[in-house]
Amino acid sequence: MNPLTVAQHDTATGPVLHVAGDLDYDHAPVLRGRLDQLSLSPGQCLVLDLSGLEFCDSSGITALLAARQHALAAGADVVLAAVPANLMRVLTLVGLHQVFTLRPDSSAAS
Repeated sequence: MNPLTVAQHDTATGPVLHVAGDLDYDHAPVLRGRLDQLSLSPGQCLVLDLSGLEFCDSSGITALLAARQHALAAGADVVLAAVPANLMRVLTLVGLHQVFTLRPDSSAAS
């Protein structure tokens, strides 16, 4: 198991969270806790850069959906950037590729 790290940097269009490690049952609360502390304004775009993500289970997907709800509740958008191939396959199988805005990398998300 790899611990989850969430690093943030702010851009002109909104925050970018770099998520790395395992987003699973044990570590999903780390991301959810970060989201609870994150202040978003209407019109901003929250980017979740998943380039460092090594594993994601159903709890992780639920955390990603919570990020989407957090952004939408604030009147902001959310983008998943650099989604690893294994997670992209799961998102596609369950139809979430149509729910999330997906970008090849975090620079293309802004």
